[in-house]
Amino acid sequence: MIEDFKAQIKHIKETDPAATNTISIFLLYPSIHACFWHCIAHKLHKMKFIFLARALSQFARFLTGIEIHPGAVIGKGLFIDHGMGVVIGETSIIGEHVKLFHGVTLGGVGTEKGKRHPTVKDYAVIGAGAKVLGNVTIGKHAKVGANAVVLQDVPDYATAIGVPARIKEANNDIKKQ
Repeated sequence: MIEDFKAQIKHIKETDPAATNTISIFLLYPSIHACFWHCIAHKLHKMKFIFLARALSQFARFLTGIEIHPGAVIGKGLFIDHGMGVVIGETSIIGEHVKLFHGVTLGGVGTEKGKRHPTVKDYAVIGAGAKVLGNVTIGKHAKVGANAVVLQDVPDYATAIGVPARIKEANNDIKKQ
């Protein structure tokens, strides 16, 4: 758990020009607090203490404005910039070093059982207000533009923009790095 928070703080320092130092990030960034509470709630959820896990996640939502279902799987280094209004659904899977901006929803589109929320792969960036809905995959290093509504997979290194989102060509400059 400590290593996850070190990775998260490092990711914030690298990607947020407003981040001044480790102490201010630890104390003042709701992303850190939401992920801390999610880590505990996720462990409780896996131990089948569903009510307690949900209650803790709702408490964290009250404190941070970020709603992360305790069933969601989150990789290390997640940065939720500004955070307010972010919703991460139960079967969401988030890779490492992902960046989400405020108002992002990783949501479902129906009441079916099983995997019904998005998978976001490593180093993806999802812009403010974007809605990623259903069992879709956002590829590695992919970007989703602000306020886009994504209903289909976004390939690695590609960009999705618009309502409904259209896939722009993959960024070959990033692939070469």
